[in-house]
Amino acid sequence: MTALAVACGQDAAGCLLVAAAVLTGQLSVGWSNDAVDAARDRAVGRRTKPVVAGSVGVGAVRGAAVTAVALCVPLSLAYGPLAGTVHLVGVAAAWAYNFGLKATALSWLPYAVGFAALPSFVSLGLEGRPWPPWWIVASAALLGVGAHLANVLPDIGDDLATGVRGWPQRLGPARARLLLPVPLVTATALLAFARPGALDSAGAVAVSIALVLAAGGALLGRRRPRLPFLAAIIVAAVDVAMLLRQGAAVT
Repeated sequence: MTALAVACGQDAAGCLLVAAAVLTGQLSVGWSNDAVDAARDRAVGRRTKPVVAGSVGVGAVRGAAVTAVALCVPLSLAYGPLAGTVHLVGVAAAWAYNFGLKATALSWLPYAVGFAALPSFVSLGLEGRPWPPWWIVASAALLGVGAHLANVLPDIGDDLATGVRGWPQRLGPARARLLLPVPLVTATALLAFARPGALDSAGAVAVSIALVLAAGGALLGRRRPRLPFLAAIIVAAVDVAMLLRQGAAVT
């Protein structure tokens, strides 16, 4: 998001605010997730989690999450009242996911809102406070839905064992894995083809790469459960590269 702010012509102070606001927001989301899920993570033996491994206490993680979100609020609003409010809506959606929406059929919604809020946050802090084009917001939301499917896919069994029945868990591993390429590739296609102007070869190449990666990750994910998530990260990188390449198109 900081790179996007630079590409859009934001000044140095604005870029620093974007970096600080998004960083504190994401730290608050990650830490609150670890604090809320500590008991479930222990129950399924997720030793890669620092709380489960005993590297840090739940109280410390909870305090860090509260501190991060307390910093995120003024940093976001300092970038602009409307922009800051949009960013805080995205952060609040992620916290709502951590505190219960993850176990409902609407578990995809916080991801869609949170991802869509990010380019909107950057754009609304620019001179004139322009909203980003619809295809950028829609692409970001779809990327969020894909990230949700990819992130949850390896842990569906553990989630069901601890009572978490979100949208991917209700779909089941097979259907979630096969559905995963749809939002990822659609997000890339929107960035490549929805903007005005002549089509270029770079967009077609990006969509082809996204299709191969997302579909390949989904097909091979049955044997390697972490592969779809890795594929989703690479597709996200392709999308970010396209967004940076478009630069001022965000405005």
